[in-house]
Amino acid sequence: MSRPTDVRKPDNAEPETPESAPAQGRRMRLVYDGDCPICRRYVLWYRIRRDVGELEVIDGRQDSEARRELSARGIDLDQGFALQVGDQWYHGSEALHRLTLLGTRSGVFNRLMYRLFASPGRAARLYPWLKACRNGLLRLCRIPPIDNLRR
Repeated sequence: MSRPTDVRKPDNAEPETPESAPAQGRRMRLVYDGDCPICRRYVLWYRIRRDVGELEVIDGRQDSEARRELSARGIDLDQGFALQVGDQWYHGSEALHRLTLLGTRSGVFNRLMYRLFASPGRAARLYPWLKACRNGLLRLCRIPPIDNLRR
C-alpha cells in the first residue's frame, strides 16, 4: 500500500529547552513504516511543538532520498524508525527519545509519550518491547519486512 510523503504541521507551541530545540531552519524528517498500523497511528496522533519547526513524515517503504540515505548509512528500518534533526540521524529508542523532547505536552497521547520516553534510559528499556509488538503485529497481518538494507 503506497502512502505519500507528507509534511506534518506542528501543533501547540511550548517553551523551548536548550536540550530539545533545534535551531530554526534545521531539517527534521521522520522515516517510519507506513504499512504498520501502530506506526501509522503514532505519526497521525503525535504533534511536535510549533517553535521547533516542521517535521517531514516519510513512509520508509517508499523510495525516497531519506530511505536511500539511511540504507547507505546501514540503518535498518526494520529495527526501528529514524529521525533526522539537522545533519544528525537518530534510530530506534534514541529517535523516539529525541522526538519526545520535540513534542507538545498537550493532549493525552503526547503527555503519555513524554512520561514514557523523555528519559533516554526508559526509552532504551521500553523500545525493545515496542519493537517486538510491532514485529508480532506485522507477522499476524502478513506484512513483509521493509528490507531497506537488502534492496
